[in-house]
Amino acid sequence: MSEAGGDDTKQSAVEKAAVAARESARRAAEKRKIELATAAVTEAASPEPSSAAPLVPLLDCAHVYQRYPSPKGGYQVVLNDINLFVPKHDFITVVGPSGCGKSTLLRLVLGSEAPWQGTLNVRGKHIEHPDRNRGIVFQKYSLFPHLTVLGNVVFGLELDGTWLLQKWLTWPVYRSTHHKRYVEQAMGYLRAVGLDEHAKKYPHQLSGGMQQRVAIAQAMAMKPDILLMDEPFGALDPGTREALQITIMETFQQQEITIFFVTHDMEEALFVGNRLVVLSTYYEPDDPEQQGAKIVMDVPTPKDTRTSVKATAHFQEFIAEVRRCGFDPEYRQKISEFDLRAAEAAHKLR
Repeated sequence: MSEAGGDDTKQSAVEKAAVAARESARRAAEKRKIELATAAVTEAASPEPSSAAPLVPLLDCAHVYQRYPSPKGGYQVVLNDINLFVPKHDFITVVGPSGCGKSTLLRLVLGSEAPWQGTLNVRGKHIEHPDRNRGIVFQKYSLFPHLTVLGNVVFGLELDGTWLLQKWLTWPVYRSTHHKRYVEQAMGYLRAVGLDEHAKKYPHQLSGGMQQRVAIAQAMAMKPDILLMDEPFGALDPGTREALQITIMETFQQQEITIFFVTHDMEEALFVGNRLVVLSTYYEPDDPEQQGAKIVMDVPTPKDTRTSVKATAHFQEFIAEVRRCGFDPEYRQKISEFDLRAAEAAHKLR
């Protein structure tokens, strides 16, 4: 009898412990529910913190000055306090009187020159030297005469993607892997500039306009963030020039790339670009001893890609205004009067 009573007592104790454990778990679950509900209410009532990362601009030129030694002694300032903020990919055309520093600005962005004062950054990194992220196309066609059109475009891809002698030491494997891929990529860029049917020709077999298209394909194949073009169509006839204008506009639309396009042709500058920068020494300085060109206009351009827009009254009036503000020695604005609408809009995106 005593053993049975002992067993009953033990069973009763176990049951009580189980009930207590279940009750403790239930209370803990209820407490957790209340905590979660309270946290949800608090989070909903609290202002949501901004998750947007600060904008890192594609290009930021801040207070840039450049000078060169003068034959008369001392220095001549060419660029005076240049500020150019490019938050994202854009097509920027640069015009100005001869000798005002347009090509100098391109060389600074390329990294082949260092500024006297100021900073130039690409994607937040200081420009110290040229690199593959910034390509350039000159007026003079930079092609290898001993290579075909296709070979000229493939050459840069091979240099960038293979190690020294890899092509020759592993040719059978290389030809069926790396080389095949580079040829496919190069043909894609030649199709983009309308030269895929001329891939096997040599540069001397091409017209000037076709050679320049190869140079553009060369530069584009490296996928630079910024493509610098220094009067690339200056030596071409009007028909070829207009055809290449359309080609480079289409290329810009197809690729995520920023183009800096220097030209002396005002009509071309307004037609191909989205943003016009006018460099000029014709302004009224705050200090009479100031030297060097400033950005006297930084404005958006017409968004019409039809060639017929060049003949419209609005387009011609735009050209006349640019000539007056940047090219007329008799018309000198104060610095506070510069039209910098595009720069102001860009800075709002900071």
